[in-house]
Amino acid sequence: MRIGILSFKAISKKASPEEIRLKNVAKEMGHTARIFRSGRCQLVYDATARRLLYDGRPFPRYDVIITRPSILRDVDLNISMIKQMEMMGIPVFNRYTSIIRAKNKLKSMQLMDHYNIPIPKTIIIRSSKFLDLAVEAVGGVPVILKTPFGSYGAGVTIVESKRGLKSVLDWENTNMYMIQEFVKYSRGKDIRVFVIGGKVVGTMMRSARRGEFRSNIELGGKGSPVEITEEEKEISLRAVQALDLEYAGVDLLRSKSGPVVLEVNSNPGFKALESSTGVDIANSIVEYAVEYAKSNAPMFDTNGD
Repeated sequence: MRIGILSFKAISKKASPEEIRLKNVAKEMGHTARIFRSGRCQLVYDATARRLLYDGRPFPRYDVIITRPSILRDVDLNISMIKQMEMMGIPVFNRYTSIIRAKNKLKSMQLMDHYNIPIPKTIIIRSSKFLDLAVEAVGGVPVILKTPFGSYGAGVTIVESKRGLKSVLDWENTNMYMIQEFVKYSRGKDIRVFVIGGKVVGTMMRSARRGEFRSNIELGGKGSPVEITEEEKEISLRAVQALDLEYAGVDLLRSKSGPVVLEVNSNPGFKALESSTGVDIANSIVEYAVEYAKSNAPMFDTNGD
């Protein structure tokens, strides 16, 4: 099997540890594996064929592409080569539309709320004159302030007072904010649930470092094994299904009223989960890639010939 990993890291930077591990695991399993860099792709529109070039040459024939979209801004433009691959019939996961849904926090909230998946109380505002309304709607301060796009804890702030909230808003550079309830019961902890192909393959409790409310590993959070309940499992699977993702990391909070979904990640890291729990996430992703390729084999020439 020919397995590609599509990296969105800048060409000047190394591929991520997860991307390198996926490549190595795939090779250990006897597959051909290669990391492709999105910045080296060229999309061609000339009314003759669906074409994607890599370093100026036709994109190599691969059976499946695992996408790793580590981008925060202009997502639809920056992942356009994924859409091109889909149009050419190349099996990819996660897919273009699913990534768009997950990367945009507002879209994610809309879909999960529509499907009655429990989420923290959230209100979206586009003017400072609605601040008081927003704070009251989510149960008062402290509140969590978010921008619609962000990952690894970026664009997320806890605000202790209404005065403080007004001082941190930057309406010139961000014309939309999400005001979200602060789930005090979670106490700086959340649960990462890793889902692949509709199955939970790994879980980890993430605990924030001292003085930090965000539990992201990239911000110094620590991971440890955790058992999740059937309710938490069911909610995680429903959240991934709502966004139509093939693999994802679901972040759960345990509130007094039950689990709530904080976020669903379409480019979930798994290095910390593997090291803290011993679960082989990379192996599960590669195994799924093989089955995905078999069930989604292209029906026509992927080079458009």
